[in-house]
Amino acid sequence: MREYVALASRIQEATAELETLIERTERQRDKAVHTSDDDYWDGVALNLHGFYTAVEQIFEDIARTIDQNVPEGSQWHRDLLLQMSAELKDIRPAVIGRETRHCLDQYRGFRHVVRNVYTFTLFPKRMTELVEKLPDCHTAVAADLIEFARFLNSVD
Repeated sequence: MREYVALASRIQEATAELETLIERTERQRDKAVHTSDDDYWDGVALNLHGFYTAVEQIFEDIARTIDQNVPEGSQWHRDLLLQMSAELKDIRPAVIGRETRHCLDQYRGFRHVVRNVYTFTLFPKRMTELVEKLPDCHTAVAADLIEFARFLNSVD
């Protein structure tokens, strides 16, 4: 199906672009630590937010294209993440594994904080923890998404 092949292509492209977000996040964190310039933490927060938002956009594309159902309501971000970790019988396998969902949930929560508080109230210690976990979480997300793209390319 052309629609599935096109979605697989979009997933692969978006997954590759996540690399840039990881590099920028780590670079901003390093500058914040080495210069003691708190303004760099704003860049860290923005890039951590951007990482989850980019992944969530991929999930929305899958939900819209394959599932024909994008969650709504006040908990839609959480519901979308849960939806992506669930197999939809006779439709698709789980997009991400349970462990990937757990790591992403930390970034989902942080995205919410960034959107709802002033950046100067964010804690560098928490951001540092998220930056340190980011490469492993990204690796898990990328592996799951590439595997899902393979599934899409194999559908007749």
